[in-house]
Amino acid sequence: MIRVGIAGIGFMGMTHFNAYKKVSDAKIVALCEKDPLRLSGDWRSIKGNFGPQGEIVNLEGMAKFSDLEEMVKDPNIDMVDICLPPCFHADAAVTASNAGKHVLCEKAIALHPEDADRMVAAAKKAGKMLMIAHVLPFVPEYQFAYKALVSGAYGKFLGGNFKRVISDPLWLKDFYDPNGCGGPMVDLHIHDAHFIRLICGMPKTVRSVGRMRGEVAEYFTSQFLFDDPRLVVTATSGVINQQGRPFTHGYEMHFEKATLAFDSGMNFPLTLYDDKGGVVHPDLGPPDMLAAFPPELAESVQAIQKNQPSALLDGSLARDALVLCQKQTESIVSGKTVSV
Repeated sequence: MIRVGIAGIGFMGMTHFNAYKKVSDAKIVALCEKDPLRLSGDWRSIKGNFGPQGEIVNLEGMAKFSDLEEMVKDPNIDMVDICLPPCFHADAAVTASNAGKHVLCEKAIALHPEDADRMVAAAKKAGKMLMIAHVLPFVPEYQFAYKALVSGAYGKFLGGNFKRVISDPLWLKDFYDPNGCGGPMVDLHIHDAHFIRLICGMPKTVRSVGRMRGEVAEYFTSQFLFDDPRLVVTATSGVINQQGRPFTHGYEMHFEKATLAFDSGMNFPLTLYDDKGGVVHPDLGPPDMLAAFPPELAESVQAIQKNQPSALLDGSLARDALVLCQKQTESIVSGKTVSV
């Protein structure tokens, strides 16, 4: 049994809290939160861009802390699950690693690559795991595509387009703060940057065009260039101002023998077009954005139990995704192709 202390009770903290209930080898033993109301179990003020709003929660039997440095001293904790805003990730992860705890940290790993480097180095020095909770590879539509790519079931991967767009998250006051949430590039698109890095490796250059809002990119399209000229990969992401637009993500991925297409915003389920003219809709069960979190958390627990790092939650991989986001912003600002 892996004993978990959650740091930060916001939307993601609540999401992880609920998901752990479905992970048989994990138990939440502690919570850390500065808001006394939330630490008492009143989560009614919590909301996100998908899933239910918060409610009154029974936290009986769990240790409660308002200071992270105090929580990491608790010998009853094996892993610290960091669900704080991105600007606090680096210091929190280093503090937990230095205290001898395994770390699972929500994406983005950090706001700046040098902070990500600090996190990776601290975990390595402590001999503990640093895992970054990039949930996308566990979302059924993306998991299907990843397994297809790894297995080679449809031949070589030739590229595709990835999309992730939301209406303006007005409830996040520091969403466009480069030192707060980091803006749409770091808070939203980094999901696709991570997935692209996972399945394609690091590109050699990136070319992005888009609108800026202050110091962060608001809406943009990027092309990633690799050593293989046949690998054509693009992504579009950002925020629009029409509040009726629901959270939407999707892709069209091209293989030698098939194309996979999916768009949540258009209610277009995962569709496989094969090279014989067939059209197949793989059965992934009913759509549920929350369904990916229990297997993601189970992956982190199993990694600790087996003492075997997860390829999907690797801290260095998450660091590379952050670098890709930084390079895309550089390209938008400069109007030039940027080397990675």
